[in-house]
Amino acid sequence: MTMTHQSFALTRPVHVGQSHLVVRDLEMVAAFYQTVLGLQVIEKSASGVVLGVHGLPLLTLTTRSDAAKAPRTAAGLFHTAFLMPDRAALAHWITHVAHNNVPLDGASDHLVSEAIYLSDPEGNGIEVYADRPVEDWTFHADGTVEMATHRLDLQALYDSAPKTAWQGMQAGTAIGHLHLQVGNIPEADAFYDGVLGLKKMATYPGASFFGAGTYHHHIAANIWNSRGATARSGAMTGLADYTLRFNEPPALEKALAALEALEIPVTRTAEGYTLQDPWGMGLKLVA
Repeated sequence: MTMTHQSFALTRPVHVGQSHLVVRDLEMVAAFYQTVLGLQVIEKSASGVVLGVHGLPLLTLTTRSDAAKAPRTAAGLFHTAFLMPDRAALAHWITHVAHNNVPLDGASDHLVSEAIYLSDPEGNGIEVYADRPVEDWTFHADGTVEMATHRLDLQALYDSAPKTAWQGMQAGTAIGHLHLQVGNIPEADAFYDGVLGLKKMATYPGASFFGAGTYHHHIAANIWNSRGATARSGAMTGLADYTLRFNEPPALEKALAALEALEIPVTRTAEGYTLQDPWGMGLKLVA
């Protein structure tokens, strides 16, 4: 595996590793992530597929016959955000999307990043983005970061793209963040900021953004569709679980101690520690 530039998001004390979605039509959804996002099959089984970039697993898709379609108002995934190693990679992907008439849901300039939004065939949200250099971000005195939602000039991005054929996702692509639908914001703040040790970096009406080590956000939580949602139960499509990777062991110890203090059940596995967030989404903490 060639050494590639590692995004700022991934060098923080904690970052997102992988995401796991339950889908109804495995073949169709897996094909979408391969053709539209350029992910590669890393592992395949009867009930699922692991997709990633240059051997690095990012997204697991599994199917089960009893999975009910999650209502739009349920707690769960708002979007999985794939972070490109740089703006050129994002521009290159945009040419691929344009040439294949892939429908987009939107495109925003968030000051800290440039982001494109779309959905997979079963309605799971996707963001594909590139961060601006950290030295161009504006930090406030309290350590939070300036974010906004402006219209992104897609034409300018497209025009800046390399003129070569797009070859799929570049090495260095990762899941930069996960944006979740939750039932209420105070509980999300208490869990992600209070327990897992991410800092609240920004707020919008009805949403909080949590990041580790001054990153704008590794996890976001909103109530835009899901206000008052209770924990996910039974077999449901959408986000089953996700992984947080701890680059610094003390950060993991601190999170485990906080979980223990709140008597949140945690199971130790060969890979790390598993638990459920307040809305029934599975969470793996891995060192």
